[in-house]
Amino acid sequence: MRRLPPLNALRAFDAAARQLSISAAAQELHVTHSAVSHQVRQLEQWLGKSLFVRHAAGVQLTAEGESLKQAVEHTFSMLVARCAEIAEQEPISEIVLGAPGSFLSNWLIPRLERFEANYPGIRVRLQTSVAMDDLRRHVVDCLIVSDRNWPSDVEVVSLFNETAGPVCAPSWPHRIAMPKDLPSQPLLHTSSRPHAWMEWASRNNVEPAMFTEGRRFDHLSLLLEAAAAGLGVAIAPAVLVERELSQGKLIAPLGFEPNNAVFALCAMRGRSDTAFCDLRDWLVKESVR
Repeated sequence: MRRLPPLNALRAFDAAARQLSISAAAQELHVTHSAVSHQVRQLEQWLGKSLFVRHAAGVQLTAEGESLKQAVEHTFSMLVARCAEIAEQEPISEIVLGAPGSFLSNWLIPRLERFEANYPGIRVRLQTSVAMDDLRRHVVDCLIVSDRNWPSDVEVVSLFNETAGPVCAPSWPHRIAMPKDLPSQPLLHTSSRPHAWMEWASRNNVEPAMFTEGRRFDHLSLLLEAAAAGLGVAIAPAVLVERELSQGKLIAPLGFEPNNAVFALCAMRGRSDTAFCDLRDWLVKESVR
């Protein structure tokens, strides 16, 4: 008799490990947040090991969690393909797409339903990632990241130029009519883009050294929440604050301007399978909608 943990616990872990979010895993599995949390804890108890490190912005895999993630992904993919063969159905092609969490939630996820409607034979699994090493180690099949310089072993398809600018709550009490109004105000920074304020200041002919102070946040999502709560003025790419702007949670008092970076789809050179090419072509079309 095989000694294995409950299948539901493994499914919940698989979703949470790919998304690095219990909430996103619950949405994918169409269950509650507490149901996923319970299944993950049940699996950890069965193994006698912690699989995640939990923090305010989500979860991170432990070494044991990363090892189990790779095994579960491989096994589930084999099961899907073999079950499709037995049922004499065309197996669904699966692509793991990595991107910053803020890009996934603000830009890609709201559009993904259109892709699935047009390409029912392709399943896109989303994973929070910005590391080219994840691409090289085949943790993800492709990446959407923003950068200015690209490695030679990666094929890059530009999607759109990045624009960035200051954002704050609509009720922000301080005047922001020009760039020089900002150094005296509380500024918010994110560790993923530590030089964003200084680069913006330089482009706007304001002394960059005046933009180094202020609160710092690990993730852009926390940065935007702080700005919406009135804790200060943040700087962010326009594409990553579309939702907050449309909902009226944030405003961009000075607008957005190009910062010489490009959001691009990256894959290892030579990738030419039909599923990837369909996803690539769809992303290019969506980027100009």
